[in-house]
Amino acid sequence: MASTVRGGRSESELQQMARDHLWMHFARQSVMTEGPGVPIIVRGEGHHVWDAQGKRYIDGLAGLFVVAAGHGRRRLAEASAKQAEQLAFFPIWSYAHPAAIELADRLAGLAPGDLNRVFFSTGGGEAVETAFKLAKQYWKIQGKPGKHKVVSRAVAYHGTPQGALAITGLPALKEAFEPLTPGGFRVPNTNFYRAAEMGAPTGDAEAFGRWAADRIEEAILFEGPDTVAAVFLEPVQNAGGCFPPPPGYFQRVREICDRHDVLLVSDEVICAFGRIGEYFACDAYGYQPDMITFAKAATSGYAPLGGTIVSDRVYEPFAHGSTSFLHGYTFGGHPVAAAVALENLDIFEEEGLVERVREYSPVFRSTLERLLDLPIVGDVRGDGYFFGIELVKDKATRETFDEDESERLLRGFLSKALYDAGLYCRADDRGDPVIQLAPPLTIGPAEFDEIEQILRGVLTEAWSRL
Repeated sequence: MASTVRGGRSESELQQMARDHLWMHFARQSVMTEGPGVPIIVRGEGHHVWDAQGKRYIDGLAGLFVVAAGHGRRRLAEASAKQAEQLAFFPIWSYAHPAAIELADRLAGLAPGDLNRVFFSTGGGEAVETAFKLAKQYWKIQGKPGKHKVVSRAVAYHGTPQGALAITGLPALKEAFEPLTPGGFRVPNTNFYRAAEMGAPTGDAEAFGRWAADRIEEAILFEGPDTVAAVFLEPVQNAGGCFPPPPGYFQRVREICDRHDVLLVSDEVICAFGRIGEYFACDAYGYQPDMITFAKAATSGYAPLGGTIVSDRVYEPFAHGSTSFLHGYTFGGHPVAAAVALENLDIFEEEGLVERVREYSPVFRSTLERLLDLPIVGDVRGDGYFFGIELVKDKATRETFDEDESERLLRGFLSKALYDAGLYCRADDRGDPVIQLAPPLTIGPAEFDEIEQILRGVLTEAWSRL
């Protein structure tokens, strides 16, 4: 029997309201207008969520790489209520409030090197948009107005605002909105599993990493260093299915950016706040960016907040005289969101969530690698609490699925089958078909085993259907 949820509405009433009025993000509306409806999630606790019918699911994606500290944290709800009662809203446009000031100080203390200035936004796309605009204005102030182009990687996702979309490397997300902001150029990503298809070294990860980094230099030289403002890279690329950096990759990229006077932006909207086992993933891989973008897990999803952390070098021209960065967001640095972020960081420290990821990541990896005995599983890759499982038609040749097969496999079967089996995760084909996992940082070996067993059952059935 369907349960009664918020406002006394039954599930059937909510489905009808959604069908009539809700426009879902990144989703086919036909699911509601032509199908039986959409899953309605009504409650969360720890690493589980419940739907309107009372069924429980493992949250294998932390909502959307967001709920790092887990669902149902009373402390975070109370921090929100306390701040809202004291000061619900005030902008940081020529004014300030304690929550934003204290959070900026806290983040600067956690960020590496001289990344000491924090420009707040409300989400990841806005944070990337901020970094893009800031890079262009920085070079204009430096007397190099021609430096406006940005380099990013193939299949990478960096957001949907017009500027960020120019950096995003997913053609299907861009076609409907062209012409885009000019200046975005793509280089190969770090998918070592598909190195042969790129014409890259296949037997040595370090050699592959150097090859991939050198493609960035090649692009800068082709476009002209006097036209390139910045390189945008995720520490572990999300879209395409969790591409970690090969050894030495980011050190080589840093050298290239320094040689050609190009800013390096570490897009950590997904990877920051413990996902890779450090507060900022650039620390996990030993490189120093000029800017870091963040969002998602900064508040564990209990309030929307994002930002761009900027080096002293990039900030310096704005620190004097009448120069302004004419950019901002009404809700950037929102008092409630900032207060929640501060409490979230307290939880991280008190419970050692970042250290927990470092301790248990090898166990998570080895548990998922048990799935390599299945004929449909070609590769398991990732880092921290962030893994992708690539699916193939032929393990020996690494042959992937064509578009129609991928449609039937992912949307026609896997997404619903995994959900029905009690696991919320992502079956994605932005690139080759993968299953992505990025659970709350609170889970451990028992949950890893449970996730593996669900995946094993569903993937075994998927192979039999093929």
